[in-house]
This record gives sequence, structure tokens and C-alpha cells, in this order.
Amino acid sequence: MIRRTTNFGPYEAERIARIPRWRRVLWAALRIALLALAVTLAGLFLFPTTPAHAGRSCEPHKPTPELIVKGMQLAERTSQALDASGARVVLLARAGQDLGKYGLRYSHMGIAWKTDAGPWRVVHELNQCGTSTSAIYRQGLGEFFLDDPWRYEAAWVVPTPEVQARLLAAVTDSAARITRLHDAHYSIVSYVWGHTYQQSNQWTIETLAGAMEPATIVNRDQAQAWLKFKGYEPTTLKLGPLTRLGGRMTAANVAFDDHPNDKRFSDRIETVTVDSVFAWLPRAGLGGGITALKL
Repeated sequence: MIRRTTNFGPYEAERIARIPRWRRVLWAALRIALLALAVTLAGLFLFPTTPAHAGRSCEPHKPTPELIVKGMQLAERTSQALDASGARVVLLARAGQDLGKYGLRYSHMGIAWKTDAGPWRVVHELNQCGTSTSAIYRQGLGEFFLDDPWRYEAAWVVPTPEVQARLLAAVTDSAARITRLHDAHYSIVSYVWGHTYQQSNQWTIETLAGAMEPATIVNRDQAQAWLKFKGYEPTTLKLGPLTRLGGRMTAANVAFDDHPNDKRFSDRIETVTVDSVFAWLPRAGLGGGITALKL
């Protein structure tokens, strides 16, 4: 089953989506106010026992009313911009970590779609912090952007109509279909063409491949073959031996042993990044250019 980060039942979010818009807006504002008050008065950490994150640090941070409001504002403005675009499906990214030293702007992405009830939803892979495992989550835009971003900026690429139609069919189908190419063994720097681990951006494009050829792509090897055929090129990170050793020793969600020795020992770590995917989509004729929105 698709796992969720809310405390709602399996279909509660969908039921809420059918409430009239003015009531949803009023209820959202009330929830923000109550949450901000609770944080201010009690200084509570709003994290579950095993928080799930991707594209950001796993260190706990105390949320403040200002950060909560900014996250919700980014979600609201993103929703309005996506509505104005006329798209039904986009690949949506956030900036959860400062990756500037690697020449990267965005850290994490998922597949966002406009539901028949109106609100936008995002499906993406998240790592269970402090572990080497992941799960697939379905969230609203508010949850997506409240995950302690490094920079309050959203970015997306609108796929071609054909790609949108195929992705929409995949994300609205059964949980079994959207999780078919998911591998729970997680490494944030998993090898782009490997099968030992899988990171969140890798799951997104492998799922895209599976959506485009659902009858013939039923495993990760076939999805990766399709991506190679379409000319996808990963990002090559320059990580020296001390960085690799430190990462492997101090974090359960970092592993390098799936990378070919000739690449790993020459400091070439090839992995899937948002920036490389956004550059590839228009080159492959699968989508348009990047649209960015920041507070």
C-alpha cells in the first residue's frame, strides 16, 4: 500500500477534497493558526517517531509560525500557478538542501497531478530518516513544501500531453501500479543504472518510464533501458574517498558500493538529480522548460 505521512485514514484526504472550496480554505487557515499557536506555546517538535524525508537533512528542526506560514504560502501560490498552466500532471521539485557546491539547484521531486476534486496531489518516494529504507507517499502540496526546505522555491516541468496522460493513468490507478518499480533499499547517491538501491529522483523517472510503456516495462532493468534509449544522462558528482568514507560510516541512507569500481575509485558518482532530469525532458521531447516560483 502507499504509505502516508498524515494521520488520516487511507481515503480521508480524498474525502476532504470534496468539501466546498471556501470551507477547505477556512479550515486550512484555522489549522495553520492552531498549529502556529501550539508551536509557539509548547515548543513542540512536529515529527513522527520515524520521520520520512528526501532531498533534505534528517536533523530535527523546531518549526516556527513563520516557517509554517511560508510553506503554506508556497503551496498555495504553486497550486495557483499550476492551475493557470492548464496542466494535469507535472514533475514538481523542491529545494530541500543546499547543493550549490555540486552545481545543483533542486534536491527532490515527485509526480504532481490535479485531482478530479480540484486540489493538487504529489506522489513521491521518501526515505525513513536514520534508516536505509524508503516508502511511497501520497501528499498534498502543503505537506510537500512544509518539509523543512532549504529555500522556499518550487520548480516544475510540464510534460507533453501524451506523457501527462500516461502519468495520470499511472498515479490514479491502483497502489500496486504506482509502487511496481519501487525498491525500498535506499541510498541518497544510488547508482543511476544500478539495482541495489533506489533514491527518490530515480524512482520518479523509472516510474515515468513504466508509465510510458506499461505493457513491456515491468521491472527496473527494463525501465533503465528505456531511459538510456531516450538519452537520459545522470549527474556526475565529484566525491573524494574521504567524503565517501565519511558518508558511509555516519549515515545509514548513504552507500557507494553499488557504483562500478572504475567510477567510484576515480571519484565519479553517477546518480539521478532533479537538475539532470529537468535538462533531459525537453531534450528527449518529453516536456517543456523549467518554471520556477519562489517566495
